[in-house]
Amino acid sequence: MPMPRAARLFGGLIAAVAVLGMALSAHAQEKKIKIGVVFDLTGPLAGGGSELEYLGAKIMLDHYAKTGVEGYKVEAVYADAQSKPDVAINEAVRLLEQEKVDMLLGFFSSAQCVPVAARVEQLKKFMWITTCISSAVMDNKNFKYIFRPQASGDQFGLMTMDFIANNSMSKFGKEPKDLRVAIIHEDGAYGVDVSKGNEAGAKKAGFNVVLDEGYSATAPDLSALVTKLKRARPDVIFHTGYNPDITLFFRQAREQGLKFGAIVGHGAGYGVYDKLKEGLGPDANYLFDTDPISIWQAKPEGLDPKLLPVIKMIGEEYDRLKPGASIRSAHVGIAASNTYVFLNDVLPRAIKKYGGVDSEALRKAAMETDIPEGGTMLGYGVKFFGEGTEMAHQNERSFPVVVQYIDDKAYVVWPKSQAQRDTVLPLPAGTTYSYK
Repeated sequence: MPMPRAARLFGGLIAAVAVLGMALSAHAQEKKIKIGVVFDLTGPLAGGGSELEYLGAKIMLDHYAKTGVEGYKVEAVYADAQSKPDVAINEAVRLLEQEKVDMLLGFFSSAQCVPVAARVEQLKKFMWITTCISSAVMDNKNFKYIFRPQASGDQFGLMTMDFIANNSMSKFGKEPKDLRVAIIHEDGAYGVDVSKGNEAGAKKAGFNVVLDEGYSATAPDLSALVTKLKRARPDVIFHTGYNPDITLFFRQAREQGLKFGAIVGHGAGYGVYDKLKEGLGPDANYLFDTDPISIWQAKPEGLDPKLLPVIKMIGEEYDRLKPGASIRSAHVGIAASNTYVFLNDVLPRAIKKYGGVDSEALRKAAMETDIPEGGTMLGYGVKFFGEGTEMAHQNERSFPVVVQYIDDKAYVVWPKSQAQRDTVLPLPAGTTYSYK
């Protein structure tokens, strides 16, 4: 074979190998996980906490978009559920079938989570719930691909009843059996579930339940509910609501002269202090909220040290995106922490141990999550109840805390192991709703 021809063939071979190498390299660089993220960015739920949850998840996803995970690029595709369950379902399906996302993350409203989880499971796709709390999402569903690191609603209701029971005699001067309590709640999946926890906790404590009633979160008038509360004369009201229903309730309570010793809220609208202050003014003082602990209030000595710089980074981003906020909302930290657990614990294991980011790999990786207490920014650990159990894929190590707003600051007041100060109970004399 003449040398020029051989040289040409050899050169062609080299070029072909180079092109193949470049193609393989490009393919390797194209490895990514596409995450569909659904929150309410418009409608009443946005101001009730969903927009802040979106912010927390986005801060974390943006961080990992820069670093990647085990050679995979992290790409987020966002959708607005518009505070409507049917829109949430449609957007979830659109993200999976048209945007071709590998999984879904987020979801604020329990009324959306219940139907969306069922639809996503039907499609055999992986869903990581950062926020919604209703037990009905997981209870006896035995889902294969749906996981929730967040605390469940019945835990919220039980926690607040335990808090008041333990302060009944010392603060109100009454035995629990003599304490008059009212349970009011929005009548969606979220409110109903928390109220069940309230009811179970009230029975355990022996409280005298003088009213137990639900209402529509979109109701234009709550004056009839306020009238019933005036007649019932509760010492403590346990309230589960969003916003603006919370603002409407307090406005009509003030107009009708409703008095009580304390009102204890459960997440959602009660977790957005700036909105409470905007709607209630000084009457936001001394209110209670029940939520997973704010990542900025968790005791640093009880956390894994590697979490501290992450918490600092989230706080700095929060301040940059929400300048002037009087209190960093727990909602931002909840979504950021639960998103971090997925990106830092579940996803790397799915890639390294199970070969990728398909639903089955993610499911197997999630089932092996075993984070001890103090191993998340929210202070609790993560381990999911096994398949076949009543609450399969619910985090068995999660728990909320009770926070009280005092002089534009939030303090953990229960449980005692996390408490930052003694609680103020009942409402001080001279405040708008005080019955003293």
